[in-house]
Amino acid sequence: MIKFGTDGWRAVIGDTFTYENVRRVAKAHAEVLKRKGLRKVVIGYDWRFSSEFFARETYKIFKAEGFEVKLVDKACTTPMVSFAVKYMGFDNGVMITASHNPPQYNGYKIKESFGGSATPSFVREVEEKAKEVDGEPVPEVALEEVNVEKDYLLKVREQVNFELFKERPFRIVHDAMYGTSSGLLAKALEGTMAEVVNLRGYRDPLFGGRAPEPVEKNLRALMEKVRAVGAAIGVANDGDGDRIALVDEKGNFVNAQLVYALLLLHLIKHKNIRDGLVVKTVSTTYLADRICRSEGIELREVPVGFKNINELILKEKVIFGGEESGGYGIPSFLPERDGLMSALFILELLLLKDKPFSEIIREVFDTYGTAYYRRVDFAADETVKKKLTELIEKPPSVVGGKQVVRTITIDGLKLVFGDESWLLFRASGTEPLIRVYAEAPSEGELEELVRSGISLISV
Repeated sequence: MIKFGTDGWRAVIGDTFTYENVRRVAKAHAEVLKRKGLRKVVIGYDWRFSSEFFARETYKIFKAEGFEVKLVDKACTTPMVSFAVKYMGFDNGVMITASHNPPQYNGYKIKESFGGSATPSFVREVEEKAKEVDGEPVPEVALEEVNVEKDYLLKVREQVNFELFKERPFRIVHDAMYGTSSGLLAKALEGTMAEVVNLRGYRDPLFGGRAPEPVEKNLRALMEKVRAVGAAIGVANDGDGDRIALVDEKGNFVNAQLVYALLLLHLIKHKNIRDGLVVKTVSTTYLADRICRSEGIELREVPVGFKNINELILKEKVIFGGEESGGYGIPSFLPERDGLMSALFILELLLLKDKPFSEIIREVFDTYGTAYYRRVDFAADETVKKKLTELIEKPPSVVGGKQVVRTITIDGLKLVFGDESWLLFRASGTEPLIRVYAEAPSEGELEELVRSGISLISV
Protein backbone atom coordinates (compact mmCIF):
# COMPACT_ATOMS: atom_id res chain seq x y z
CA MET A 1 0.00 0.00 0.00
CA ILE A 2 1.25 3.50 -0.88
CA LYS A 3 0.98 5.73 2.18
CA PHE A 4 2.21 9.32 2.50
CA GLY A 5 3.82 10.36 5.80
CA THR A 6 4.51 13.75 7.37
CA ASP A 7 5.93 15.03 4.06
CA GLY A 8 5.56 12.80 1.04
CA TRP A 9 5.66 9.11 0.25
CA ARG A 10 8.95 7.45 1.20
CA ALA A 11 9.94 3.82 0.78
CA VAL A 12 12.92 1.51 0.31
CA ILE A 13 14.30 1.52 -3.24
CA GLY A 14 13.66 -1.78 -5.01
CA ASP A 15 11.18 -2.91 -2.36
CA THR A 16 8.18 -0.57 -2.50
CA PHE A 17 9.87 2.40 -4.14
CA THR A 18 9.92 0.98 -7.68
CA TYR A 19 9.45 2.50 -11.13
CA GLU A 20 6.02 0.91 -11.32
CA ASN A 21 4.88 2.43 -8.02
CA VAL A 22 6.38 5.83 -8.85
CA ARG A 23 4.41 5.80 -12.10
CA ARG A 24 1.29 4.81 -10.15
CA VAL A 25 1.71 7.72 -7.70
CA ALA A 26 2.43 10.15 -10.56
CA LYS A 27 -0.66 9.00 -12.45
CA ALA A 28 -2.82 9.33 -9.31
CA HIS A 29 -1.37 12.81 -8.70
CA ALA A 30 -2.16 13.76 -12.31
CA GLU A 31 -5.75 12.55 -11.98
CA VAL A 32 -6.28 14.65 -8.85
CA LEU A 33 -4.85 17.72 -10.60
CA LYS A 34 -7.13 17.19 -13.60
CA ARG A 35 -10.17 17.24 -11.32
CA LYS A 36 -9.00 20.59 -9.99
CA GLY A 37 -8.31 22.02 -13.44
CA LEU A 38 -4.56 22.36 -12.85
CA ARG A 39 -2.21 21.68 -15.79
CA LYS A 40 1.33 23.02 -15.18
CA VAL A 41 3.79 20.90 -13.17
CA VAL A 42 7.49 21.23 -12.31
CA ILE A 43 9.57 18.22 -11.28
CA GLY A 44 12.82 18.28 -9.30
CA TYR A 45 15.11 15.64 -7.87
CA ASP A 46 18.00 15.28 -5.42
CA TRP A 47 21.29 13.31 -5.39
CA ARG A 48 19.89 10.05 -4.03
CA PHE A 49 20.38 6.80 -5.90
CA SER A 50 18.53 6.97 -9.27
CA SER A 51 16.57 10.12 -8.33
CA GLU A 52 17.07 11.59 -11.82
CA PHE A 53 15.66 8.43 -13.42
CA PHE A 54 12.61 8.34 -11.13
CA ALA A 55 12.09 12.04 -11.95
CA ARG A 56 12.16 11.29 -15.68
CA GLU A 57 9.58 8.52 -15.27
CA THR A 58 7.38 10.99 -13.37
CA TYR A 59 7.86 13.55 -16.15
CA LYS A 60 6.80 11.02 -18.80
CA ILE A 61 3.59 10.16 -16.92
CA PHE A 62 2.55 13.81 -16.64
CA LYS A 63 3.40 14.40 -20.29
CA ALA A 64 1.34 11.37 -21.31
CA GLU A 65 -1.56 12.71 -19.25
CA GLY A 66 -1.52 15.95 -21.25
CA PHE A 67 0.19 18.24 -18.75
CA GLU A 68 2.52 21.14 -19.45
CA VAL A 69 5.50 19.83 -17.49
CA LYS A 70 9.11 20.93 -16.95
CA LEU A 71 12.03 19.11 -15.36
CA VAL A 72 14.47 21.18 -13.29
CA ASP A 73 17.69 21.29 -15.31
CA LYS A 74 19.87 19.77 -12.58
CA ALA A 75 19.57 18.22 -9.14
CA CYS A 76 18.11 20.77 -6.72
CA THR A 77 16.79 21.32 -3.21
CA THR A 78 13.17 20.82 -2.20
CA PRO A 79 12.67 24.57 -1.49
CA MET A 80 13.61 25.30 -5.10
CA VAL A 81 10.67 23.22 -6.35
CA SER A 82 8.35 25.02 -3.91
CA PHE A 83 9.81 28.34 -5.10
CA ALA A 84 9.15 27.42 -8.75
CA VAL A 85 5.51 26.66 -7.93
CA LYS A 86 4.95 29.94 -6.07
CA TYR A 87 7.00 32.33 -8.20
CA MET A 88 7.46 30.77 -11.65
CA GLY A 89 3.89 30.03 -12.71
CA PHE A 90 3.48 26.32 -11.97
CA ASP A 91 0.32 24.80 -10.50
CA ASN A 92 2.01 21.95 -8.61
CA GLY A 93 5.44 20.49 -8.03
CA VAL A 94 7.01 17.08 -7.50
CA MET A 95 10.30 16.53 -5.70
CA ILE A 96 11.94 13.12 -5.90
CA THR A 97 13.68 12.80 -2.54
CA ALA A 98 13.52 10.97 0.76
CA SER A 99 14.96 14.04 2.50
CA HIS A 100 16.85 12.91 5.63
CA ASN A 101 15.95 9.20 5.46
CA PRO A 102 18.73 6.55 5.29
CA PRO A 103 20.36 5.94 1.87
CA GLN A 104 18.20 2.94 0.92
CA TYR A 105 15.10 5.17 0.76
CA ASN A 106 13.74 7.46 -1.91
CA GLY A 107 10.49 9.40 -2.04
CA TYR A 108 7.91 11.53 -3.81
CA LYS A 109 6.99 14.93 -2.31
CA ILE A 110 4.07 17.00 -3.61
CA LYS A 111 4.11 20.80 -3.56
CA GLU A 112 0.72 22.47 -3.93
CA SER A 113 -0.18 25.65 -5.82
CA PHE A 114 0.59 27.91 -2.83
CA GLY A 115 4.22 26.74 -2.88
CA GLY A 116 4.38 24.40 0.09
CA SER A 117 3.92 20.82 1.26
CA ALA A 118 0.67 19.22 0.14
CA THR A 119 -2.07 19.43 2.75
CA PRO A 120 -3.43 16.25 4.38
CA SER A 121 -6.68 16.49 2.36
CA PHE A 122 -4.79 16.71 -0.97
CA VAL A 123 -2.56 13.78 0.01
CA ARG A 124 -5.59 11.63 0.90
CA GLU A 125 -7.01 12.21 -2.58
CA VAL A 126 -3.75 11.01 -4.18
CA GLU A 127 -3.56 7.97 -1.88
CA GLU A 128 -7.11 6.93 -2.75
CA LYS A 129 -6.60 7.42 -6.48
CA ALA A 130 -3.34 5.41 -6.35
CA LYS A 131 -5.40 2.33 -5.42
CA GLU A 132 -7.25 2.58 -8.72
CA VAL A 133 -4.57 3.33 -11.33
CA ASP A 134 -1.86 1.18 -12.89
CA GLY A 135 1.87 1.81 -13.12
CA GLU A 136 2.39 0.76 -16.70
CA PRO A 137 5.32 2.36 -18.63
CA VAL A 138 4.62 5.11 -21.16
CA PRO A 139 6.59 6.02 -24.32
CA GLU A 140 9.79 8.04 -24.22
CA VAL A 141 9.41 11.79 -24.79
CA ALA A 142 11.74 14.75 -25.24
CA LEU A 143 12.47 16.47 -21.92
CA GLU A 144 11.75 20.17 -21.46
CA GLU A 145 13.91 21.68 -18.72
CA VAL A 146 13.79 24.83 -16.61
CA ASN A 147 16.47 26.61 -14.59
CA VAL A 148 15.23 27.50 -11.10
CA GLU A 149 18.45 28.20 -9.21
CA LYS A 150 19.15 31.67 -10.65
CA ASP A 151 15.73 33.18 -9.80
CA TYR A 152 15.66 31.37 -6.46
CA LEU A 153 18.99 32.82 -5.33
CA LEU A 154 17.99 36.32 -6.41
CA LYS A 155 14.77 36.12 -4.39
CA VAL A 156 16.51 34.65 -1.33
CA ARG A 157 19.06 37.45 -1.33
CA GLU A 158 16.24 40.03 -1.31
CA GLN A 159 15.12 38.77 2.11
CA VAL A 160 18.23 39.90 4.01
CA ASN A 161 20.23 43.11 4.40
CA PHE A 162 23.28 42.35 2.26
CA GLU A 163 25.03 45.56 3.29
CA LEU A 164 25.68 43.85 6.64
CA PHE A 165 27.50 41.03 4.89
CA LYS A 166 29.91 43.53 3.31
CA GLU A 167 30.99 45.22 6.54
CA ARG A 168 33.51 42.75 7.92
CA PRO A 169 35.05 39.39 7.03
CA PHE A 170 33.75 36.24 8.69
CA ARG A 171 34.17 32.54 8.04
CA ILE A 172 31.40 29.95 7.78
CA VAL A 173 31.67 26.20 7.35
CA HIS A 174 28.83 24.79 5.25
CA ASP A 175 28.18 21.06 5.49
CA ALA A 176 25.89 19.90 2.67
CA MET A 177 25.92 16.32 4.02
CA TYR A 178 26.39 15.07 0.43
CA GLY A 179 23.10 16.76 -0.50
CA THR A 180 21.90 19.22 -3.10
CA SER A 181 22.40 22.31 -0.94
CA SER A 182 26.06 21.94 -1.95
CA GLY A 183 27.52 25.30 -2.99
CA LEU A 184 24.29 27.26 -2.48
CA LEU A 185 25.37 29.20 0.59
CA ALA A 186 28.58 30.28 -1.14
CA LYS A 187 26.61 31.38 -4.22
CA ALA A 188 24.12 33.31 -2.07
CA LEU A 189 26.99 35.17 -0.37
CA GLU A 190 28.92 36.07 -3.51
CA GLY A 191 30.06 39.71 -3.45
CA THR A 192 30.22 39.86 0.35
CA MET A 193 33.08 39.52 2.84
CA ALA A 194 31.93 36.07 3.89
CA GLU A 195 34.27 33.14 3.33
CA VAL A 196 32.44 29.83 2.98
CA VAL A 197 34.37 26.62 3.63
CA ASN A 198 32.48 23.75 1.99
CA LEU A 199 32.27 20.30 3.55
CA ARG A 200 30.81 17.04 2.14
CA GLY A 201 29.66 18.92 -0.94
CA TYR A 202 29.79 16.17 -3.55
CA ARG A 203 27.34 13.46 -4.58
CA ASP A 204 27.49 10.25 -2.54
CA PRO A 205 24.23 8.26 -2.72
CA LEU A 206 25.33 6.36 0.41
CA PHE A 207 25.82 9.65 2.32
CA GLY A 208 29.06 8.45 3.88
CA GLY A 209 27.23 5.51 5.43
CA ARG A 210 24.82 7.66 7.48
CA ALA A 211 21.40 9.19 7.00
CA PRO A 212 21.78 12.82 5.78
CA GLU A 213 19.93 14.08 8.85
CA PRO A 214 21.37 17.21 10.51
CA VAL A 215 21.47 15.90 14.08
CA GLU A 216 24.42 15.97 16.47
CA LYS A 217 25.62 12.38 15.97
CA ASN A 218 25.95 13.00 12.20
CA LEU A 219 27.79 16.32 12.43
CA ARG A 220 31.12 15.47 14.09
CA ALA A 221 32.96 16.43 10.90
CA LEU A 222 31.31 19.87 10.91
CA MET A 223 32.12 20.47 14.58
CA GLU A 224 35.76 19.53 14.03
CA LYS A 225 36.04 21.67 10.89
CA VAL A 226 34.64 24.76 12.64
CA ARG A 227 37.30 24.42 15.34
CA ALA A 228 40.06 23.68 12.82
CA VAL A 229 39.47 26.74 10.63
CA GLY A 230 38.32 29.16 13.35
CA ALA A 231 34.89 29.74 11.83
CA ALA A 232 32.28 32.02 13.39
CA ILE A 233 29.58 29.39 12.79
CA GLY A 234 28.91 26.05 11.15
CA VAL A 235 25.81 25.41 9.05
CA ALA A 236 24.51 22.00 7.95
CA ASN A 237 21.63 21.12 5.64
CA ASP A 238 19.94 17.77 5.16
CA GLY A 239 19.93 15.76 1.93
CA ASP A 240 17.31 17.89 0.14
CA GLY A 241 18.15 21.24 1.72
CA ASP A 242 14.93 22.06 3.58
CA ARG A 243 16.37 21.63 7.08
CA ILE A 244 19.21 23.27 8.97
CA ALA A 245 21.49 22.59 11.94
CA LEU A 246 24.07 24.89 13.51
CA VAL A 247 27.40 24.67 15.32
CA ASP A 248 28.74 27.58 17.40
CA GLU A 249 32.21 29.11 17.13
CA LYS A 250 33.54 26.65 19.74
CA GLY A 251 32.42 23.67 17.68
CA ASN A 252 29.46 22.89 19.93
CA PHE A 253 26.24 21.58 18.39
CA VAL A 254 23.25 23.96 18.72
CA ASN A 255 20.05 21.96 18.92
CA ALA A 256 17.15 22.70 16.57
CA GLN A 257 14.92 23.93 19.40
CA LEU A 258 17.32 26.81 20.03
CA VAL A 259 17.48 27.55 16.31
CA TYR A 260 13.67 27.89 16.32
CA ALA A 261 13.89 30.40 19.19
CA LEU A 262 16.70 32.38 17.52
CA LEU A 263 14.87 32.65 14.20
CA LEU A 264 11.63 33.65 15.91
CA LEU A 265 13.37 36.37 17.94
CA HIS A 266 15.18 37.65 14.84
CA LEU A 267 11.92 37.95 12.90
CA ILE A 268 10.17 39.76 15.73
CA LYS A 269 12.96 41.94 17.09
CA HIS A 270 15.01 42.79 13.99
CA LYS A 271 12.79 42.19 10.97
CA ASN A 272 9.71 43.60 12.78
CA ILE A 273 7.53 40.76 11.47
CA ARG A 274 4.96 40.34 14.22
CA ASP A 275 1.49 40.81 12.74
CA GLY A 276 0.07 37.29 12.73
CA LEU A 277 0.32 33.85 14.30
CA VAL A 278 3.35 31.78 15.20
CA VAL A 279 3.01 28.02 14.73
CA LYS A 280 5.03 25.21 16.20
CA THR A 281 4.68 21.45 16.02
CA VAL A 282 3.94 19.47 19.16
CA SER A 283 7.60 18.43 19.49
CA THR A 284 8.95 22.00 19.53
CA THR A 285 10.47 24.01 22.39
CA TYR A 286 8.66 25.76 25.23
CA LEU A 287 10.92 28.76 24.53
CA ALA A 288 8.49 29.53 21.69
CA ASP A 289 5.64 29.82 24.21
CA ARG A 290 7.66 32.13 26.44
CA ILE A 291 8.80 34.38 23.60
CA CYS A 292 5.28 34.69 22.21
CA ARG A 293 3.79 35.43 25.65
CA SER A 294 6.36 38.16 26.27
CA GLU A 295 5.70 39.72 22.84
CA GLY A 296 1.89 39.39 22.92
CA ILE A 297 1.82 37.10 19.87
CA GLU A 298 -0.55 34.15 19.54
CA LEU A 299 1.07 30.70 19.30
CA ARG A 300 -0.62 27.59 17.90
CA GLU A 301 0.53 23.98 18.32
CA VAL A 302 -0.08 21.39 15.57
CA PRO A 303 0.91 17.76 14.82
CA VAL A 304 4.39 17.08 13.44
CA GLY A 305 4.79 17.71 9.71
CA PHE A 306 5.04 21.02 7.87
CA LYS A 307 1.85 20.14 5.98
CA ASN A 308 0.00 20.77 9.26
CA ILE A 309 1.58 24.20 9.54
CA ASN A 310 0.55 24.86 5.94
CA GLU A 311 -3.08 24.10 6.75
CA LEU A 312 -3.01 27.08 9.15
CA ILE A 313 -1.07 29.23 6.67
CA LEU A 314 -3.89 28.73 4.15
CA LYS A 315 -6.54 29.81 6.66
CA GLU A 316 -4.88 32.52 8.74
CA LYS A 317 -1.94 34.93 8.69
CA VAL A 318 1.12 33.06 9.93
CA ILE A 319 4.43 34.89 10.35
CA PHE A 320 6.62 31.91 11.29
CA GLY A 321 6.30 28.16 11.52
CA GLY A 322 8.77 25.47 12.43
CA GLU A 323 9.54 22.04 13.76
CA GLU A 324 11.89 20.34 16.19
CA SER A 325 13.53 18.56 13.25
CA GLY A 326 15.21 21.74 12.00
CA GLY A 327 12.68 22.82 9.39
CA TYR A 328 11.55 26.46 9.54
CA GLY A 329 9.42 28.53 7.19
CA ILE A 330 8.74 32.24 6.77
CA PRO A 331 5.44 32.37 4.84
CA SER A 332 6.00 35.92 3.59
CA PHE A 333 8.80 34.41 1.47
CA LEU A 334 7.73 30.79 1.06
CA PRO A 335 5.27 28.57 2.98
CA GLU A 336 7.96 25.91 3.11
CA ARG A 337 10.94 24.86 5.17
CA ASP A 338 14.05 26.36 3.61
CA GLY A 339 17.53 25.55 4.89
CA LEU A 340 19.28 28.30 2.91
CA MET A 341 16.84 31.01 3.93
CA SER A 342 17.12 29.93 7.58
CA ALA A 343 20.93 30.03 7.35
CA LEU A 344 20.97 33.55 5.92
CA PHE A 345 18.63 34.82 8.64
CA ILE A 346 20.88 33.32 11.32
CA LEU A 347 23.94 34.91 9.71
CA GLU A 348 22.12 38.24 9.57
CA LEU A 349 21.35 37.91 13.28
CA LEU A 350 24.99 37.10 14.02
CA LEU A 351 26.19 40.20 12.18
CA LEU A 352 23.57 42.47 13.76
CA LYS A 353 24.44 41.33 17.29
CA ASP A 354 28.19 41.42 16.55
CA LYS A 355 28.85 38.87 19.29
CA PRO A 356 30.08 35.29 19.35
CA PHE A 357 27.29 32.85 18.52
CA SER A 358 27.60 31.08 21.89
CA GLU A 359 27.04 34.42 23.67
CA ILE A 360 23.86 35.11 21.64
CA ILE A 361 22.52 31.71 22.73
CA ARG A 362 23.39 32.45 26.37
CA GLU A 363 21.39 35.70 26.14
CA VAL A 364 18.32 33.71 25.06
CA PHE A 365 18.66 31.49 28.14
CA ASP A 366 19.20 34.51 30.40
CA THR A 367 16.01 36.15 29.10
CA TYR A 368 13.63 33.22 28.62
CA GLY A 369 15.05 30.47 30.83
CA THR A 370 17.24 27.49 30.07
CA ALA A 371 16.00 24.67 27.86
CA TYR A 372 17.77 21.37 27.23
CA TYR A 373 16.43 18.91 24.70
CA ARG A 374 16.92 15.32 23.57
CA ARG A 375 15.26 12.77 21.25
CA VAL A 376 15.63 8.98 21.35
CA ASP A 377 14.40 6.66 18.57
CA PHE A 378 13.26 3.04 18.85
CA ALA A 379 12.56 0.47 16.15
CA ALA A 380 8.77 0.28 15.87
CA ASP A 381 8.28 -3.40 16.73
CA GLU A 382 4.90 -4.68 17.90
CA THR A 383 5.83 -4.53 21.60
CA VAL A 384 6.80 -0.85 21.41
CA LYS A 385 3.72 0.00 19.31
CA LYS A 386 1.52 -1.70 21.91
CA LYS A 387 3.16 0.23 24.75
CA LEU A 388 2.59 3.51 22.90
CA THR A 389 -1.11 2.68 22.42
CA GLU A 390 -1.44 1.82 26.12
CA LEU A 391 0.26 5.06 27.15
CA ILE A 392 -2.07 7.17 24.99
CA GLU A 393 -5.11 5.37 26.42
CA LYS A 394 -3.92 5.63 30.03
CA PRO A 395 -1.33 8.42 30.53
CA PRO A 396 0.72 8.50 33.76
CA SER A 397 0.12 11.30 36.28
CA VAL A 398 3.74 11.50 37.48
CA VAL A 399 6.94 10.91 35.49
CA GLY A 400 10.49 11.23 36.83
CA GLY A 401 9.16 12.87 39.99
CA LYS A 402 7.33 15.55 37.98
CA GLN A 403 3.57 16.03 38.17
CA VAL A 404 1.76 16.00 34.84
CA VAL A 405 -0.36 19.16 34.52
CA ARG A 406 -1.54 18.69 30.93
CA THR A 407 -1.76 15.96 28.31
CA ILE A 408 -1.85 16.63 24.55
CA THR A 409 -2.85 13.88 22.12
CA ILE A 410 -2.91 15.66 18.74
CA ASP A 411 0.10 13.54 17.70
CA GLY A 412 1.03 10.66 19.99
CA LEU A 413 1.10 11.56 23.69
CA LYS A 414 2.67 14.71 25.12
CA LEU A 415 2.97 15.12 28.89
CA VAL A 416 3.51 18.69 30.09
CA PHE A 417 4.79 19.42 33.61
CA GLY A 418 4.43 22.44 35.89
CA ASP A 419 7.74 24.06 34.89
CA GLU A 420 6.79 23.72 31.17
CA SER A 421 9.17 20.80 30.68
CA TRP A 422 7.62 18.01 28.65
CA LEU A 423 7.86 14.45 27.36
CA LEU A 424 6.45 13.29 24.01
CA PHE A 425 5.90 9.80 22.59
CA ARG A 426 4.94 9.45 18.91
CA ALA A 427 5.35 7.28 15.84
CA SER A 428 7.58 8.72 13.11
CA GLY A 429 5.79 9.71 9.92
CA THR A 430 8.87 9.12 7.75
CA GLU A 431 10.55 5.98 9.15
CA PRO A 432 9.47 2.80 11.03
CA LEU A 433 10.40 4.31 14.40
CA ILE A 434 8.84 5.33 17.70
CA ARG A 435 10.34 8.58 18.98
CA VAL A 436 10.68 9.81 22.57
CA TYR A 437 11.29 13.56 22.94
CA ALA A 438 12.01 15.53 26.11
CA GLU A 439 12.80 19.12 27.13
CA ALA A 440 13.68 20.38 30.62
CA PRO A 441 15.31 23.41 32.31
CA SER A 442 18.47 21.53 33.38
CA GLU A 443 20.56 18.74 31.97
CA GLY A 444 19.99 16.61 35.08
CA GLU A 445 16.21 16.95 34.83
CA LEU A 446 16.40 16.19 31.13
CA GLU A 447 18.32 12.96 31.71
CA GLU A 448 15.80 11.88 34.36
CA LEU A 449 12.88 12.60 32.01
CA VAL A 450 14.54 10.70 29.16
CA ARG A 451 15.30 7.70 31.40
CA SER A 452 11.74 7.68 32.71
CA GLY A 453 10.31 8.02 29.21
CA ILE A 454 12.40 5.16 27.85
CA SER A 455 11.31 2.93 30.72
CA LEU A 456 7.66 3.68 29.96
CA ILE A 457 7.91 2.78 26.27
CA SER A 458 10.43 -0.07 26.29
CA VAL A 459 9.24 -2.28 29.19
